[in-house]
Amino acid sequence: MTPPRRVRPAKMMVFFSSPRNQLQAHHANGFPVLLSFAVCSPWIEKGYSSSFSHLLIDSGAYSEMSSGFTLDPVAYFEWADRFPSACAVAGCDSIDGDWRLSLERYKLGGFPTFHSTDPEGLLPDLLDISRERGWWIGIGVKPNPTRSGFGDWIARTLDRIPEGFHVHGWALCEYSYLSRFDSFDSTAWWRNALSIRAKLGDWCSYSEALELSIKKLIREPKAVRGSDSQGRLDLA
Repeated sequence: MTPPRRVRPAKMMVFFSSPRNQLQAHHANGFPVLLSFAVCSPWIEKGYSSSFSHLLIDSGAYSEMSSGFTLDPVAYFEWADRFPSACAVAGCDSIDGDWRLSLERYKLGGFPTFHSTDPEGLLPDLLDISRERGWWIGIGVKPNPTRSGFGDWIARTLDRIPEGFHVHGWALCEYSYLSRFDSFDSTAWWRNALSIRAKLGDWCSYSEALELSIKKLIREPKAVRGSDSQGRLDLA
């Protein structure tokens, strides 16, 4: 099967993780945003989702592993149907090592993700699913407790993915030097704002801290693999 003529975006795209309050949603105006079924509130759907430049729909698999959230795949896809203009809809993967459960859930829809806990031989099967689901595929690692230290595994995995696929790194912005990635998602935009606010105290409001955090993410340099040049992580 021949891939679409242009799958990879003209710029590296970083999706802001789901805003947790209306101030965050306001500052995300005009930027790509990931909406997670686990934490997305009705007021985001009704009042803000149309203000974001691009949408990526996520099942909340990380929340299922880390917070006790129970994922209902049928309810998730019914919810995802509310966003027909989204760039892509992620499948209901299990990031806790249960790759058989992931495969069963992928039958319901959404693009697949290859995890560091999956058997190496699973990737070709996931690429076949991806070809049927819009040519998107995710790369994910199970934190141990962070996502650091997976560079070699991610590089090897990226080398196994043919051109033509859109490769999304789940919370893997620290590996942006691997130029084969097309997009990432990040919680840093609001988490860093909390740190900035704590350091500056009364000299900086939380709204101002969000602005500074977003500017930092926009200006973060990206070392391009195989090149001495410096790129940028473009968010729009």
